[in-house]
Amino acid sequence: DEMAKKHGKKYLEALKKVDQSTLYAPADAVRLVKETSYTKFDASVEVHLRLGIDPRQADQNIRSTVALPHGTGKSVRVLVFAQGDAAQAARDAGADFVGADELLTQIDRENFFDFDIAIATTDMMAKVGRVARKLGPRGLMPNPKSGTVVAAEDLTRTIKEVRGGRVEFRNDKTGLLHVGVGKVSFSEQQINENIAALMEAVKSIKPSSIKGTFVRSVTFTSTMGPGIPVDPSAAQNMSV
Repeated sequence: DEMAKKHGKKYLEALKKVDQSTLYAPADAVRLVKETSYTKFDASVEVHLRLGIDPRQADQNIRSTVALPHGTGKSVRVLVFAQGDAAQAARDAGADFVGADELLTQIDRENFFDFDIAIATTDMMAKVGRVARKLGPRGLMPNPKSGTVVAAEDLTRTIKEVRGGRVEFRNDKTGLLHVGVGKVSFSEQQINENIAALMEAVKSIKPSSIKGTFVRSVTFTSTMGPGIPVDPSAAQNMSV
C-alpha cells in the first residue's frame, strides 16, 4: 500500500481517526488535531488555507500580521537595528540583539542569523539595505508590510507584540497560506481563539479585485499529524 510506504504506523493509526471526505466544524477539527498528534515533542498546530487568489498578480498577494491572543508557544529571538535612544529602548523592551553597523557587519561577514525576526527603525533602513540579499531569502528582512520597519516611538510596542505572539503570514507562490497557531499542549480553547484571530485577520485583508471565493479550503494539522479538512465558511465565522 502506497500510504504505508510513505508513512509510519503511528501516522496511519492517527489517519484512521480522520474522515477525509468530511468537512469538520472548527472546534471538532481542533480536538482531532490534539488527538492525532503522536510526536514525543510538543508539536506545532498549523492552519493551511488555499486562497482564491492569483499569486502572479501583485495586488492579489497576501501579506499581513496577526496578534495571536495566546502566542505561538515558541520563544521568539528578536534582533533590532537601531541606534541611540531607540537602541536603549529596544534593549529595555527585551530585544535579544540590538545594534547598528556592528550587527550589519556580523550578518554580512559572519553569516549571523541566530534570530527569528528582525525589526528596524525607519532611519536605519538605508543601512540595512546592505544585507538585504542575505536577509531577504531567509525571510528576515525588515519590511513595512510585515510591521517590522517602525518609527522609533513604536519600537517598544512592536517588540512586545512580536515577543507576545504577533506573527506574519503571507501566501506562497501557489496561493497557500501556512500559519503556526500554537502548540498541541495548548488547551482547545486557546487554539480555537488563536485560529479565530487568524481567520479574522485573513478576512479583513481580502483584495478588492477578488470576485470569487476567497478562502477555498481550510486544513488544520499538527507538525507530523494528518491534515484535517475544515468547513471554510464555519472557519471564517468562528466566534470566540
